Amino acid sequence: MPSFDIQSKVDGQTLDNAVNVVKKEILNRWDFKGTHVSIELDKKEMKIELEVETDMKLEQAIDEFVADASIVGCIITGKGNKAFVAGADISEFQGMDVSDGKVLAKRGHDVFNKIENSPKPIIAAVNGFALGGGCELAMACHLRIASENAKFGQPEVKLGIIPGYGGTQRLVQLIGKGKALELLMTADTIDAHEAQKLGLANQVVQTVELI
Repeated sequence: MPSFDIQSKVDGQTLDNAVNVVKKEILNRWDFKGTHVSIELDKKEMKIELEVETDMKLEQAIDEFVADASIVGCIITGKGNKAFVAGADISEFQGMDVSDGKVLAKRGHDVFNKIENSPKPIIAAVNGFALGGGCELAMACHLRIASENAKFGQPEVKLGIIPGYGGTQRLVQLIGKGKALELLMTADTIDAHEAQKLGLANQVVQTVELI
């Protein structure tokens, strides 16, 4: 990741020195040797979808990150270049009633609120598609660095629903009410450069420079 105007430094290090650890889980853990950590979402190198299991592991990872005084910054990214997070696993919606939907939405809100309210900086390194819940996850982070192939969008309206993890609020805060309503109501997808122009992405870099 390239240097950024807003940096967190400990012993002369910046978030460029994040530790990136690969394991076989959907959510990878970290090596505590460094002062920074990278959380990498991995689902068999395919497009990552937010699931209840992923949410639970992500919440645990954030809790541990916040609690560890030796780690001062965190980067959340997806494995590979195809997708950051492609959104929720819509197969989980089948058979849900209103009560189940509320529980699922609250779970997402709880996890993303922890990210947004973290006392330490959390950066989204957006590689590829960040759609639906993936876009909402990126918006919950304090900064968003996008690769040139990144795509952002909230396509939930195509399913007859609205963003359930805080996207209707955070998108307005980041890009303004008018443009947010347009993206939410049309389900349009925008590229990295348009996202930067609107204020959704802080910086756009070449894919090889993202991490």
